[in-house]
Amino acid sequence: GATVRADASALALWAPTARAVSACLYPDASGDAVRVAAMQRDEVTGVWRTRIDGDVRGQPYLYLVDVFVPGTGEVRNRVTDPYSVALTANSARSVLLDLADPSAQPADWDTYQRPAPLAAATDLSVYELHVRDFSIGDTTVRTDWRGKYLAFAEQSSAGMLHLRLLGDAGITDVHLLPVFDLATVPERGCVTPNIPDAAPDSDAQQEAIVAVASRDCFNWGYDPFHFSAPEGSFALAPDNAAARIREFRTMVMALHAAGLRVGMDVVYNHTSASGQDPRSVLDRIVPGYYHRLDARGQVERSTCCDNTATEHAMMAKLMIESAVLWTSAHHIDSFRFDLMGHQPKEAMQRLQRAVDSAAGQRVALIGEGWNFGEVADGARFVQASQLSLGGSGIATFTDRSRDALRGGGCCDSGEALLRNQGLLNGLHYAPNALNEGVQQVDALRRAADIARIGLAGTLRDAVLIGADGVQRTMSEYDYAGGPAGYAQEPAEVVNYVENHDNLTLFDINALRLPRETSREQRARAQVVGIAFTAFSQGVAYYHAGVEILRSKSLDRDSYDSGDWFNRLDFTYTDNGFGAGLPPRNRNLDDWALLAPVLADSGVAPRPEHIRWTRNAALDLMRIRASSTLFRLRTAADVRERLQFRNVGRAQDPTVMAVHLDGAGYAGAGYREILYFINVSPQARTLQIAEEANKPYALHPVHQAPEAADRTAREARYESTSGSFTVPARTAVVFVVP
Repeated sequence: GATVRADASALALWAPTARAVSACLYPDASGDAVRVAAMQRDEVTGVWRTRIDGDVRGQPYLYLVDVFVPGTGEVRNRVTDPYSVALTANSARSVLLDLADPSAQPADWDTYQRPAPLAAATDLSVYELHVRDFSIGDTTVRTDWRGKYLAFAEQSSAGMLHLRLLGDAGITDVHLLPVFDLATVPERGCVTPNIPDAAPDSDAQQEAIVAVASRDCFNWGYDPFHFSAPEGSFALAPDNAAARIREFRTMVMALHAAGLRVGMDVVYNHTSASGQDPRSVLDRIVPGYYHRLDARGQVERSTCCDNTATEHAMMAKLMIESAVLWTSAHHIDSFRFDLMGHQPKEAMQRLQRAVDSAAGQRVALIGEGWNFGEVADGARFVQASQLSLGGSGIATFTDRSRDALRGGGCCDSGEALLRNQGLLNGLHYAPNALNEGVQQVDALRRAADIARIGLAGTLRDAVLIGADGVQRTMSEYDYAGGPAGYAQEPAEVVNYVENHDNLTLFDINALRLPRETSREQRARAQVVGIAFTAFSQGVAYYHAGVEILRSKSLDRDSYDSGDWFNRLDFTYTDNGFGAGLPPRNRNLDDWALLAPVLADSGVAPRPEHIRWTRNAALDLMRIRASSTLFRLRTAADVRERLQFRNVGRAQDPTVMAVHLDGAGYAGAGYREILYFINVSPQARTLQIAEEANKPYALHPVHQAPEAADRTAREARYESTSGSFTVPARTAVVFVVP
């Protein structure tokens, strides 16, 4: 990368197979080169270096690399710096910028007070948010700041008020979908489609979006161009490199000022292009090195795009040093790794040590530990995947409880979209039209067992009495041919019922709940789903909008579906359902199934249901924050202090009943906690002999005058018999002071 100083700057580029390398300096973003500096090769390391005397701060630069490309021959590539920290618009040129320069810093950047470190890894409670979604429709944000970094500095906006509510309730980290430099969003001149006023099941809305999708202002951003520079489409002036970084840092400061730590979604497992594509950076410098190849020398694309080879020393170095830069230079507190299972465990452990050292404290790392593709089952290295990370402290998302709660799997299509009911949306106990008369009690019992495993932190060594009456370790329960329990410690699992991928919880429930389910009951089913995340041991993870019934109008993959299908409404008026048929390129095969649901006027919530869901979700977050018993620190703590009631052959699988022992536990707040999650549309009564003759009372959050879910107050405990009555679709917590 570049080391930039007022009197002289230095450039270094690893290009061991290059024949010659020069650096071209430019006066601005578009002018011709004003200086060309030949670079000298270190014969041992393959690094090319040059020193540039004088003050060149703020000047754009590119490398000229003469290199042999297999199958093409010798070429001269004009290419940006893979270690770029600043760029001109549309990633055309790297910029020589000292990140410590005052022009790149908001006032007080080096001295302001950041949120305190987490007391324990299991205290991490994440809210996943897209920068543009956050404010593009928020009229309380000044017009030119909407969809930008600076929207977070609008401290009295509806969106920031909402984030502060979440922070006050217990959210610790806002995780931003990719904010590094992206390849697919035009940073200048992007277009906003005109959405026609059409029926809820019309295809007209998506036609308007698809027509301009390659030129519009929206994309999730899982298409890396440069890993270590902020994206320009979120900046007011993308050509002003220092201002772009200053605005990014202003966003970080604003979130910190609201008491929220800042996390980043990072994508080091693939690039948006390879080979001689103009958007390819790495492959145009060292052809064939940075990407993972198959036996024929072709780039592997199992991730969706061009897979990087983080098992190679210099790709791992680039990843690690990039993460360190975000931590040290931009005050990022935590990271979510896209498709982390495609990376070596050893590289991720080195990265953990490096970012911890840079931050002077533990930096939380969470990621997708899915096991698939050319690296599956350790084919090329020990992966950073679910079954391999035990003892590392790095957390992976669990699909176990997610699927048990939602039903089916991540990528259901066709009739399975409706047929695959789960614990939250009626499996056996409230069959929809496709499941009428189908006996699914065994499937319900299996789902209940998997849900309990999730509540206990998906631990491999904890024990559970299953629906068959047999006690076994959670790793002995089957999930898709693998162990249901896999984590060594609770801090190594991330619990969620919804994230940016796939259908939102509201949408999956719109498809799977019986069609006649009322708006009120749909809201209650949503809150019960949130309760599973709030009460599960491990890391809690919430997708932005799950607390306000967010819908994407049944879009299964909204990565390029524009603002229309991805909108958030912090006025709590509209949840997005019935915005038209979702884009054809990812949903067309299912339109015939989706259209009748979208046309059903009884599905979309009214504002009062959205507000109630928000308030009920906040209450659940407050309950989680009120006691470390919901955030037990170690697997030993879980084994010692968490016990399930209502298990075995005689169980009622629609009710989770969990006892937490707080005796002598730091931060417990209560001697005992007993909580229930009833997914059924009917009240349920359980008699639990172990809990008789105890001074149980409803949790103070339930008893507060402002408590959202007044139904929870109808829960009853009969002390002499140990009988508990739990209202329909309700999560309720009893405590012993």
